[in-house]
Amino acid sequence: MAQFPRLETPRCILESFGEIHLSDRYVGWLNDPETTRFSQQRYRRHDLESCRAYMTSFVGMPHYFAAIVAKDRSLGHIGNINAYVDERNGVADVGILVGERGAWGTGYGTEAWVAFCRHLLLSCGIRKVTAGTLANNIAMLGIMRKAGMKDDGRRLRQSIHEGQEVDIVYAALFRDDIER
Repeated sequence: MAQFPRLETPRCILESFGEIHLSDRYVGWLNDPETTRFSQQRYRRHDLESCRAYMTSFVGMPHYFAAIVAKDRSLGHIGNINAYVDERNGVADVGILVGERGAWGTGYGTEAWVAFCRHLLLSCGIRKVTAGTLANNIAMLGIMRKAGMKDDGRRLRQSIHEGQEVDIVYAALFRDDIER
């Protein structure tokens, strides 16, 4: 895993995901149908070992895997954010999971997303950050919009979600978008 520095925002800390973040609570998020409603994780069953295997899959890779920790100690570790890096093209595809329900709808996801993307673009040699989500994932669409991401395409009727054909919406943020 590429070394990820500790980043602080007004309400949270982003830090490299490690053993300290592996917990029954984290596994519970991944096994909760409501939490993973829009994620490919909804098709899998997880335990501590599968989560540890995922964490170790980043070792020796140029990718990033970070924990989102709320400064509010009553919330603690609230989610994770990752980036799969294509070094040759200077592109990182970013994903986020805010698992702690007490943090839903409070802006933590957007705050972490913006800080993570800015770090990738300004400090890691990434020129373009990409993301994709189901067209009915209103929360993720909001994060992408609030982060200033631009439309980067759409795959029509790409997925079956809750029995319906749903588009996948892609967005991008470029280094020069935030350098201005």
